[in-house]
Formats: sequence, C-alpha cells, structure tokens
Amino acid sequence: MQQEKRPAVAEIEPIDVDGVRAVEIGTLLWLIAFVGMLPFYGRLRDDGRGWWLWTCLAGFGLGALGVEYCRRRRARRQAAD
Repeated sequence: MQQEKRPAVAEIEPIDVDGVRAVEIGTLLWLIAFVGMLPFYGRLRDDGRGWWLWTCLAGFGLGALGVEYCRRRRARRQAAD
C-alpha cells in the first residue's frame, strides 16, 4: 500500500494587504495618462480616438472613489482590531 503524498505547507503568517497603495498607484497612472495625452487631444479626436482621453479621466475618477473606499475599509478594519 502506497502512502498518500501531502503537499508541504509553509508556516508563515498571511500578508495584511488592504489595497490602498495599489489603488492609489493605479489612480495616479490614469491621471498621468490623461495629462500625457491632453496635448494630443486634437490629433486623437481627428483620428477617432478622442475617447482615449475621456477613458483616462473616467479611470482617474473611479480610482479616486476606490481610494476613498479602501481607506474607509482600512479604518473600519483597524477600529475593529
């Protein structure tokens, strides 16, 4: 009879990640993309790609809401501890 092989399990604590930093960085990247494309708006519009600029602005706006959400979630979790 063969013995059943069990996977090795590392004894480490889970990382406490609240997501605030990741959302902040993503939001900042959307803002940088918006500002970077702003001088080229006329060219983008003429090529039918003017929506790229507004997509970056929407990404920034939604990211700003996400940052606030994650900060509040982190505060609630810290208050519960």
